[in-house]
Amino acid sequence: MSKTAGLSRTADTALPDPSRWKALAFIALAQLMVVLDATIVNIALPSAQTDLGISDGNKQWVITAYALAFGGLLLFGGRIADLWGRKRTFVVGLIGFALASALGGAAQNEAMMFGSRALQGVFGALLAPAALSLLAVMFTDAKERAKAFGIYGAIAGGGGAVGLILGGFLTEYLNWRWTFFVNIPFAIVAAVGAYFVIREPSGTRNRAPLDIPGVVLSTLGLVALVYGFTRAESAGWSDALTVSMFIAAAVLLLAFVVTEARVKSPLLPLRVLTERNRGGVYLSLGLAIIAMFGLFLFLTYYLQVVKGYSPVKTGFAFLPMIAGMITGSTQIGTRLMTRVPPRLLMGPGFLVAAVGMLLLTQLDLNTSYAAVILPGMLLLGLGMGTAFMPAMSLATHGIEPRDAGVASAMVNTSQQVGGAIGTALLNTIAASATTAYVADHAARATDPKLLELQAMVSGFASAIWWAVGILVAAAAIAIALINTGRPGTGSGGTESASEAGAEEEFKIPVVAH
Repeated sequence: MSKTAGLSRTADTALPDPSRWKALAFIALAQLMVVLDATIVNIALPSAQTDLGISDGNKQWVITAYALAFGGLLLFGGRIADLWGRKRTFVVGLIGFALASALGGAAQNEAMMFGSRALQGVFGALLAPAALSLLAVMFTDAKERAKAFGIYGAIAGGGGAVGLILGGFLTEYLNWRWTFFVNIPFAIVAAVGAYFVIREPSGTRNRAPLDIPGVVLSTLGLVALVYGFTRAESAGWSDALTVSMFIAAAVLLLAFVVTEARVKSPLLPLRVLTERNRGGVYLSLGLAIIAMFGLFLFLTYYLQVVKGYSPVKTGFAFLPMIAGMITGSTQIGTRLMTRVPPRLLMGPGFLVAAVGMLLLTQLDLNTSYAAVILPGMLLLGLGMGTAFMPAMSLATHGIEPRDAGVASAMVNTSQQVGGAIGTALLNTIAASATTAYVADHAARATDPKLLELQAMVSGFASAIWWAVGILVAAAAIAIALINTGRPGTGSGGTESASEAGAEEEFKIPVVAH
């Protein structure tokens, strides 16, 4: 190691950025806003549809417009963060998200609503990777990194359930428009705090020219992939446009990989993906999100349609899952991350979540919340929280600072694509099982309404069985692919040369506004 590098380490140790924990508070607030928005609008959708006269055929675009813009532009957003600077990208993303939310809250017709949702997705794609990559470059000490990512992981995992509660309150007691307006104070506080508090380490930008072919191919490929799964949910897997979207996505993403292997300054350097630990994180996390998103959808319908819960009561019913996630992330994951290899947290974490999911396969019309749903949610949250925390940290651990933005974007991309797949795939499985149940029992049924509810619950239970299998697969992938040791150690328990070099690059004492 050079004398200069040694002085950098010493200076950095002596002068840690005193504002890093304050910065974490504003980064966490912004992340909470983005995650909340993913579920809060679902609660408000029926009321917004009635007020704005949105047809049943078009209502999906309130969700789809956001998903396409967000999922399609994430890699571009991550690269912009590396190029512009993460703090600047973060603040611009927050301001843009607030303005787009104001437009959505003031929407007078479906065109304004769809446009505002697309704009939210655009600015969310700037905001999300910038937030995670800021953590990656600001927290380099193993113990501090564990705490920071524990908080971030808890928010990333539990924020969606909080959105159900908040969405229920706002829709039931105020107006659906407040599910958009509520983002504005979140964004303003986070943007002002970030501007004055965040000190991004200098020398960590990637000033290489922007890879325009990579931007075009990745954006179109991801949009086609997300839209394919979204359309499959409503139009079916054999629909001509659905199949065309999947073929287009495969061709475009393959062309993207070929392009990235050849250009001098790629949008997504393949070294980010081919390192087995990061690849294992992206794959296992994406699978876990598939299982998770499907469950959110099923339980929301089960509690409201079958059990007759109000939106607010439904939101509160998800609290045990949030409590489990916070406990798993901040108490188990954070405390053990510096003591055991990440695979020994992620693998068992996903398995504990699978056990919780297994309990929920027992759903029927008279299932007790206290006896089945509550313990199932607790175990699911505990397992996911324990696994999410090291996954979020490992996805950017040992990465070169110039790649932190795109590595962070890949985490968000795996979650976004996983969410689209989970909603479409598990919903299709549930619908098929529901149809089969009706066909088998229609001749003997005396109450059509009761048969409809029984068929719906049977469909949910069948799909949740698949979610159990997906979580077990996520655990197997985490254990098989992730071989790094505790933070600061390689697969054999000693610091690898690549990680040592990356850590050395991260530890730069100079901070810049």
